[in-house]
Amino acid sequence: MKKEDLHGYVPAIATPFNERGEIMEDAFADLFEFLISRGASSICIAGDNGESWALSALERGRLVRLAKDCSKGRVNVMAGISAPTIEASVAYINAAEENGADALLSMPQTYVLKATDAELMNRFDQVSAATKLPLVLYNSPRRMGFSLTVDQIERLHNSHNIIGIKESQRDFFHHTHLLARLGEKISVMTGPCHYIMPAFGLGAKGFIATGPEFTDLMPSHMAKVAAGAPEHTYRHAHYQLTVLYELLMGTATWPASFKAALNLIGQPAGVPRDPVMAATPADIDRIKRSFDQLGISYL
Repeated sequence: MKKEDLHGYVPAIATPFNERGEIMEDAFADLFEFLISRGASSICIAGDNGESWALSALERGRLVRLAKDCSKGRVNVMAGISAPTIEASVAYINAAEENGADALLSMPQTYVLKATDAELMNRFDQVSAATKLPLVLYNSPRRMGFSLTVDQIERLHNSHNIIGIKESQRDFFHHTHLLARLGEKISVMTGPCHYIMPAFGLGAKGFIATGPEFTDLMPSHMAKVAAGAPEHTYRHAHYQLTVLYELLMGTATWPASFKAALNLIGQPAGVPRDPVMAATPADIDRIKRSFDQLGISYL
């Protein structure tokens, strides 16, 4: 996978679990096909939506293999490898490589909530030493406890096989300077979905975000809308993305609301795995009310 291959709509797929916490492979395959039908150019396994914290290395490898089998070369498959320890990340790397992943998505050491510059660089030195696959950085201050700076991102790119970044910093100062300096060197992918439309205007290549799969606009068409659609179409798309993001992030414990919303539109996401509990009837009613407001059909 090359920088040029990382663009457009790159969803992080949910991992469907049944009530016993078992992976439902047929449901996963159905979700995979749904995302391709919505215009996905690549699909990410074991991201936040996939409940990466609840997946073993063996399960990640199994999901990557299933994704590759479902894809049949139609889309690239990216695998999340973020972990607090390098030992865990290497186990995830090995599972991804052995099962045919095309790229790896990695935060710095997660849950440590702080990393010196030396610790940060050392982590990616170790990750790069463990794989020949291209890397996509994941900058998520909410989950890391700190943010990568533009200087650090540039140094990591210069030193490692980094083709892009999922940028979840909620600061347009940061986005502006990142895109101005590195927008032609790496593929900058937006994280928060309410940043998608404005970020395209600043030069983002696409998005790895939650929410676009529910909109009435094809996610794969959002770049065209941002580039030249009538103002009312742009504003409608941005409003839908904003309200969906607020709804999904503000209801139940992540990703219970996301899975409930997928189930409502007929996509078999199952339930979350322990320790997350399924959305309550009140949560589901809230999702339905928002869907009614946004004109989104559901079962």
